[in-house]
Amino acid sequence: MNNNDLKRFYLDYHLLFICISLLMMGFIMVTSASLHLGDKMAHHNYMYYPTRQLLHIVLGICMAAVVVAIPLRVWEKSGAWLFIFGLALLVFVLIPGVGLKVKGSIRWMSLFGVRIQVSEIVKFIAVVYMAGYVTRHQEDVQQSTYGLVKPLLLFSIACVLLLLEPDFGSAVVILVIAMGIMYLSGARLWQFLILITIVAILAVLLVYFSPYRWARVTGFIDPWADAQNTGFQLVQALISFGRGEIFGVGLGSGIQKLFYLPEAHTDFLLSVIAEELGLIGILSVIALFSLLVCHAFSLAVKAEEGGDNFAAFIAYGLGIWFGFQAFVNIGVNMGMLPTKGLTLPLMSYGGGSMIIMCAGMALLFRVYSEVKQKQLKQQRG
Repeated sequence: MNNNDLKRFYLDYHLLFICISLLMMGFIMVTSASLHLGDKMAHHNYMYYPTRQLLHIVLGICMAAVVVAIPLRVWEKSGAWLFIFGLALLVFVLIPGVGLKVKGSIRWMSLFGVRIQVSEIVKFIAVVYMAGYVTRHQEDVQQSTYGLVKPLLLFSIACVLLLLEPDFGSAVVILVIAMGIMYLSGARLWQFLILITIVAILAVLLVYFSPYRWARVTGFIDPWADAQNTGFQLVQALISFGRGEIFGVGLGSGIQKLFYLPEAHTDFLLSVIAEELGLIGILSVIALFSLLVCHAFSLAVKAEEGGDNFAAFIAYGLGIWFGFQAFVNIGVNMGMLPTKGLTLPLMSYGGGSMIIMCAGMALLFRVYSEVKQKQLKQQRG
């Protein structure tokens, strides 16, 4: 074995299978959920949304090719600057004329015709920054309360900016990523529990004193009490699950997506899957995301055993991000959680989300390749 063997890129075929499965299933279901939308809302072009989603996937793969070519040591060194860049984006999007206002929220910026949700970029940056922080300060995180709280002070700034958009869901995801990585780096349990309690209390207060958030909670508790208003979306989603039963009504044969179920091709894509593919379709989606999270954590353990802590925490962070966001989206669709605008990773319609999710997956492929390289180097030695 020569040095060129150690420098080559190693492809993770198990991860590739999971990615392709999610992308293909997502594209097929977005197509099924959006044909009627294109016919009515895009100048009678029924292929409008499927064509754009295919473009989003191609752009995501191009971004993934760029990300996967960058060594992890470069990401580790640039984490702090990336975090500053992320904060700057969160400020810019709030400037009138810069950010795009959609349905009362200013969360998007337009880049070459593709709407990019800034919070998606910040989630990616959060993984890189926190992985670098706990790698450099692991002893402080494990032994010092200040070492645990210091990065959360920075993340609180990002969360405040997100709440101004407003984007409560993304703020929660970013905090979960940060706290999850710190816990896995060895933070003391009692400190971690105190931190979680404080964050939970603040989240409850934010919901309680925000009328539209509180309406979502009350609509979640009893959606049938106001089925035509606050509980409308959840009621339509539950009807989709009920109609699908075990095997579904058949691909393309769903009724709820025909202007009954709002956001059927984005946040509530899983409900379309439930109606058309039934319990089998739902279990397939859950199985794929479970495999993804397990695989990410397995890579993290291997990286940790090889002494590459940064690669390990990157894999942990990506597993937490994809797993938690998928869990929330699935929980919302099933009526287990209050309605929240979080997409189903690698499946829901959306340009910015698809591109950033593909970039996150590329980082996981990079972790696998570098861990494999080090294993071969140790064997050679």
